[in-house]
Amino acid sequence: MQEIRMLEEAVKRDPCDVEKQYELALAYMDNERYSQATGVFDSLIKSDGKHVNALYSRGVAHMATGNYRQAGQDFLRALAVDRGFLSAYKNLGFVQLTMGKEELALTTLEKVLEIDPEYVDAYCLLGDVYIDIGKYDKAREMIEKALELDPDGAEPHCKMAMYCLSQGDFKGLREEYRILKELDPALASQIGGLFFDEA
Repeated sequence: MQEIRMLEEAVKRDPCDVEKQYELALAYMDNERYSQATGVFDSLIKSDGKHVNALYSRGVAHMATGNYRQAGQDFLRALAVDRGFLSAYKNLGFVQLTMGKEELALTTLEKVLEIDPEYVDAYCLLGDVYIDIGKYDKAREMIEKALELDPDGAEPHCKMAMYCLSQGDFKGLREEYRILKELDPALASQIGGLFFDEA
């Protein structure tokens, strides 16, 4: 809270300091004050419609509050400014998947992999999309590629756990749970609590 007060004072002293405004908006987001963050991002974008980080971050704020349509619009605008913004593609794909637009999500995530064929997050999310549309072999292929690229990453192992669950493979789920206990105990605890009566 001290950081927010200091940033608010700095912005009051110099309302034209774009960097301080952006820092303030991020601080609001860190404290889950999304409407205040969105207000600051709105102001930044109004003065500079191509402020790619403000567009992207406002999209993340909208996503955090379930405003997926606005989030998607912000990610698209960020991508219009910076065609190589991988996180914007990933989050746009997530929004599209969440809104039931799986084919659009596939197109978006495949575009990411054209830019960076080793972008682990895209493979993980593609695994989710393929599970949702019932293409389980393709889902496994995407998740295995993520694991190949990031064998010690919690996210690929979490995706493999969800894949195992979708296939009724509780032995595989338990193995991923065991691995996740080492990599990300908090995430493992969630899985353990849901499926193995462990916390």
